[in-house]
Amino acid sequence: MKLVYFAWVRERVGIPEEEVDLPPGIETVADLVRWLKTRGEEYEYAFEAGDVVRAAIDRAHARPDAALAGAREVAFFPPMTGG
Repeated sequence: MKLVYFAWVRERVGIPEEEVDLPPGIETVADLVRWLKTRGEEYEYAFEAGDVVRAAIDRAHARPDAALAGAREVAFFPPMTGG
């Protein structure tokens, strides 16, 4: 699965994107965030306020309980404001 990071999430993780093989049991966006936080300090820092970071599955906004089954890409980004 391709993971893409935007704005300060990218800055904190230190890379713009990566390909990962999800371990068994990672079924939702929330599961994915919990797993990412175990991958190192940079991920823990990026997702320390997990309820603030937004996600999109295959370019469609997704809630934390959204299923990852069949997803090709998950993007993470901070909340945005309009102007």
